[in-house]
Amino acid sequence: MKYFVEQNCVAEFSFYSGKAYKDPFNKLELDVIFIDAEGIEKVVPGFWAGDNLWKIRFSSPITGEYSYRTVCSDYSNPSLHGQKGIIEVTPYTGNNHLLKHGLLRLSKNRRYLEHLDGTPFFWLGDTWWMGLCKRLRWPADFQFLVKDRIAKGFTVIQIVAGLYPDMPPFDERGANEDGFPWRKDYSSINPAYFDMADLRINYLVESGLVPCIVGCWGYFLEFMGLEKMKKHWRYLLARYGASPVIWCMAGEAVMPYYQADFARTGKEQENRRQEYLIKSRAGWTEVTRYLRSTDPYHHPITIHSMDYGHDTVNEASLLDIDMLQTGHGSHKSLSKTLNMLTTSLERKPKMPVLVGEVCYEGILESSRQEIQRFLFWSCLLSGAGGHTYGANGIWQVNTKEKPFGPSPTGISWGDTPWEEACQLPGSSHLGIAKRFLERYHWWQLEPHPEWAETSKQDSALYSAGIPGNLRLIFMGCFFIEAQFDLIIKNIEESLRCRAFYFDPKNGLEYDLGVVTPDKQSNWHPPAPPIRQDWVLAIEVKVRE
Repeated sequence: MKYFVEQNCVAEFSFYSGKAYKDPFNKLELDVIFIDAEGIEKVVPGFWAGDNLWKIRFSSPITGEYSYRTVCSDYSNPSLHGQKGIIEVTPYTGNNHLLKHGLLRLSKNRRYLEHLDGTPFFWLGDTWWMGLCKRLRWPADFQFLVKDRIAKGFTVIQIVAGLYPDMPPFDERGANEDGFPWRKDYSSINPAYFDMADLRINYLVESGLVPCIVGCWGYFLEFMGLEKMKKHWRYLLARYGASPVIWCMAGEAVMPYYQADFARTGKEQENRRQEYLIKSRAGWTEVTRYLRSTDPYHHPITIHSMDYGHDTVNEASLLDIDMLQTGHGSHKSLSKTLNMLTTSLERKPKMPVLVGEVCYEGILESSRQEIQRFLFWSCLLSGAGGHTYGANGIWQVNTKEKPFGPSPTGISWGDTPWEEACQLPGSSHLGIAKRFLERYHWWQLEPHPEWAETSKQDSALYSAGIPGNLRLIFMGCFFIEAQFDLIIKNIEESLRCRAFYFDPKNGLEYDLGVVTPDKQSNWHPPAPPIRQDWVLAIEVKVRE
């Protein structure tokens, strides 16, 4: 039989075992080998879908005919082993930009992500750690939040595959409509849980949002053990690998569980913490290596840490993106965030760096919209490959009827309902910022702090652009004072430029006309009209 599927779309094949197994998840493995017209093979893992049912999901960016054959670890089962067929991949005809442009990969200069066809991908992420639980009801709540984020310009959703932070394992707050992802003794996966997760993750993709699938919170490696964690990741790969996803190995990967008996202070406890850290790094290194060697689609891989992602594994080259967590201290976290970003950008091997968790809007009664604007603009103009936002109330899915409640530490992070949190102004302001940058070749931006000068010591001034084409200077609100002494340096004499102030709160522009530099090729822009955040844009309009 011949099957047809469009380019980059997911084809699903079902195989029914004529042979019953007491423990199919642990006793069997099913792969399908797809062979293209040139004889190149792609080994795609299958997954147990419950009872005697197994499924394979496959996609291809290349049109043409593929043959396939199944390989089962039980060679004596003819209903699973040795099945053959043909699939024809035809050109994509739809409007979904993820499917039109293809899966994600690193750009050649390793500074940002792009689609397989070379189209740059702007990472503006949102944090829905617990977005697969039933407290974010399907379909009404989940689809409402997706539509809100699409309207604001978000492109990535960071979401955990059911093994959550901030609660004990198998806490009812983490269940979805069909329970938990694993049995309570971790003896087997629960396919029904992932059937419900499919609905949500597939809806993200159908809506044009890239799921950044976080495999688990880091301490589950200790709870489950290395081999079960590999099986967990194989299952996620089989379920979602044919879709345009990003893999995040774990959240806070090397952090011990909140109530670990060595969480107290003392020399003995410190020695045990170091032992745990070494063991966790080794474990996540092995699991990451396993996923990289098993994934036939070569999705970008990152890991979420308490600080630098590349420090949570022993081989940074196993990662494609360095994801940072830099704090929730509002103004106190700003300098730390920029220092960590700058440090990571200088590390080898070179890879895109982005802040994956910082200052959720509204957390600890702080981190309001001005903090969100500052973090976005300062990071993007300092070389970040993207940025992730978060709102306190969404990540833990507070509801009006019942807030999430206390963490294992005994106190709650807050009670703002997710419906209110999704309307906090910072999310809109970041969408405005992204749309502004998309007017230009944002992927060519490079930091140029030497372009802007002021006498102020702590200037909150960030400058980047495309030499000979564009300059962008972000000024934090505390930079704007009565004595406005900003100098734009070394404007090329052969360029005729237009300047304007861009209001990052609402997208309004204030035209400054043609830039007229002095004899030293410098320009003194007039002060903006209001003491607030501003972006000064200088566009090259004419070459002399």
